[in-house]
Amino acid sequence: MAMRLTGLMSGMDTESIIQELVMVKRTKVDDTKKAQTKHQWKQEAWKDLNSQVLKLYNGALGNMRFESSYMKKTTKVSNPNMVSVITGEGAMNSVQNLQIERLAKSAYMTGGELKNAGDEYKGSAKVMDVLAASGLEFGEDAESGSINVTVNGETKTITIDKDTTINSFVKELKNAGLNASFDEKNQRLFISSKTTGKDQNFTLMGGDVNGCKALQALGISSYGDKEKAYLERLADPANTDMVIAERLASAKDDLIERKEELATEQQSKLKQLDAYNALFEGVDTSKPLNDEDLKKVKDKINSMKSSTNATEKAAYKELKSWVEDYEEITTELDDIVTNKLAEAGTDDEGNVVYELTQEQKDAITAQVEKEIASAAEIKNLYDTGALKGTVENKIEGDDAVISLNGVRFESNSNTFEINGLTMTVNATTGENEVVTLTTEDDTAGIYDMVKNFIKEYNTIINQMDKLYNAKVAKDFEPLTDEEKEEMSESAVEEWEKKIKDAILRKDSTLGTVSSAMKEIMMSGVNVNGKTMYLSDFGIETLSYFIAGENEKGAYHIDGDPDDAATSGNADKLKSMIASDPKSVVSFFTGLSRNLYSKLSDLMRGTEYSSSYTLYDDKRMKEEYNDYNSKIAELEDKLNDYEDNWYSKFAAMETAMAKLQSNASAVTSLLGG
Repeated sequence: MAMRLTGLMSGMDTESIIQELVMVKRTKVDDTKKAQTKHQWKQEAWKDLNSQVLKLYNGALGNMRFESSYMKKTTKVSNPNMVSVITGEGAMNSVQNLQIERLAKSAYMTGGELKNAGDEYKGSAKVMDVLAASGLEFGEDAESGSINVTVNGETKTITIDKDTTINSFVKELKNAGLNASFDEKNQRLFISSKTTGKDQNFTLMGGDVNGCKALQALGISSYGDKEKAYLERLADPANTDMVIAERLASAKDDLIERKEELATEQQSKLKQLDAYNALFEGVDTSKPLNDEDLKKVKDKINSMKSSTNATEKAAYKELKSWVEDYEEITTELDDIVTNKLAEAGTDDEGNVVYELTQEQKDAITAQVEKEIASAAEIKNLYDTGALKGTVENKIEGDDAVISLNGVRFESNSNTFEINGLTMTVNATTGENEVVTLTTEDDTAGIYDMVKNFIKEYNTIINQMDKLYNAKVAKDFEPLTDEEKEEMSESAVEEWEKKIKDAILRKDSTLGTVSSAMKEIMMSGVNVNGKTMYLSDFGIETLSYFIAGENEKGAYHIDGDPDDAATSGNADKLKSMIASDPKSVVSFFTGLSRNLYSKLSDLMRGTEYSSSYTLYDDKRMKEEYNDYNSKIAELEDKLNDYEDNWYSKFAAMETAMAKLQSNASAVTSLLGG
């Protein structure tokens, strides 16, 4: 940059002079920036319009090409308070009789009121304090008790100790698969299954005497017939060997099943690693990784954390998680096949047969014997009255039962899916009460499809006409930052709106697309050897003098109650749907295919445009980037021009300084 001296010797305001000179040249830069802004607004206008057309193309228009889209059914219910029905495509036209015998319900337990000599319990109260207030306590040497929660055949154990609070106990019940809460106002626990159905019934059983005491103190001891039968069977010495054998067999089956699940998960994980085989050269993923290969994988992944390679950086997080999952799966699988299961030969088909290891058998046997001894002790306490059930209300879960046309159906929820109908029952019917379900063709659905299509088409074609026929805005150009500062925000918005509204005025591409769509809509469709038009269905545009500005290409349905212009006319479309639905469907599938095909051609990708794009988006993007280059070039020239003027004025100031210096010297010599 040239040295800038601003009138020190000449006394001239050289800064202002230069800026005035530069301002004239800056016009080229500003004009180019304005042209780029208009280009950007044009891109945005096309992008918005293209999105609207693509929505019609993929939505209503895409569906209406297929006759199956029109084959809608509806079901009328004689008593909607009893049942609601969703009609699927596979439903048959019919009249059916429904009786509702029973509704599905959740298993539900209302706990007894907690005993407390002092204030009401908060959720933060310790369970041990509740025990003490109930006159119950654990044995002298016992620090904890266990409660077995069984939901849908799966049992989980909750441990009660000195740190357990009512809230933490409720949380454990939830973790075990139940809904649970403590109502501080009523001092009761409420427990239920998470879903309806008899399979979701649950039991709460003390795993030991202390667990039973905790259940009683908490008001949820449910020692009923089911629990009594369980304890009697477990406590009977004659059943010891049988119970142990059952438990061993069950444990073996569970371990084998778990082993197979883990092996499948392990193979799945190895297949995931195949996608990154280029990163792990020499690692064999066709079988479980040995220690050496696993170390290679882990070392490579660790090195990727700080990698500059974009692919490796993107893969690092996923692969780090992969290692954690793979090691967890492998560790559990190795434990099963090493410590819990042992190979015991092969069966007739050559499959490996497994048995529990002796160590596993001994551990399970010891656990069962402990449970048997505990069961005998618990049963004795209940039999003698030392412990008792205190649940005020326990409702067992149950399945819903209906009879459809005399055939009985059961469901674990109140929803039944039968032959295309999804029925949700809400109440039971009386002994002789019947709900009638009438399934028939949904003619209203066909009408709604056509109406929705016409509505979407009108929105787009009106917008196209509005953009194409917009008023000229030749006196308006995008504003510079300096110009905006001199205007109010609302004035700027109004100014820019005038430009944007006219941005696609008389655009040749827009005109082509609009004309093509209108031509298809005006064309006929062959229906059973006869050419039919939209007008045959009471769908036409309004006359030139009645239609609103830029709405002359829009279609109106005679008799449409939502259309003020044609609502008073006879509804020809509805009449034809009722009398000849096949012809209606045939016409609109044909019309939709024609318009869909035309739009497909117009949106086909080219050298200048992307697929599913009506305008030359690629070329417009290149043109926008060209503006960036042109603006940068012009600004460089402008800077050079400005620097050149500063250099000239600096030279003038320097020359004047030398002249003044010389004049002073001469004056001094002459004695001045």
